[in-house]
Amino acid sequence: QAQLVESGGGLVQAGGSLRLSCAASGRTFSNYPVGWFRQAPGKEREFVARIGWTGRSTTYADSVKDRFTISKDNAKNTVYLQMNSLKPEDTAVYYCASAGRFTVPTTRYDYDTWGQGTQVTVSS
Repeated sequence: QAQLVESGGGLVQAGGSLRLSCAASGRTFSNYPVGWFRQAPGKEREFVARIGWTGRSTTYADSVKDRFTISKDNAKNTVYLQMNSLKPEDTAVYYCASAGRFTVPTTRYDYDTWGQGTQVTVSS
C-alpha cells in the first residue's frame, strides 16, 4: 500500500522560506503525478501546485505562483515544495497527494493517495 509522508513544516516569519518534502513508499513517483494542497481551519482544502509524472510539467495556483516551486527527485522518490516570500495567509496544513499512474489530474478528487500533512505557520 502506498504511503506518503510530508515533512519540513514549521513556524516562519512573513517573507521567509520553507521547503516541504513528500517521501513516498510503495509508489514510484517517476510514474505518478503529484500535487500539493493546503487546508486552513474551517476552510476547504485548496490546490497549491502539481507536477506531472514526467517532472517536466508544473501547475500552480494563482495565489502561490512566482513564490512556490514544485520539483521532484526520482532517485530519492521525493517531491518538494519550495516556498518563498511566505505570507500569513499561507498558514495551513500542507498535504501531498498522488493521482493515477500516467494521468493528468485536474481536481483534488483525481488524487487517490494522501499524506497526513505538515503544519506551516507564517507569522506577521
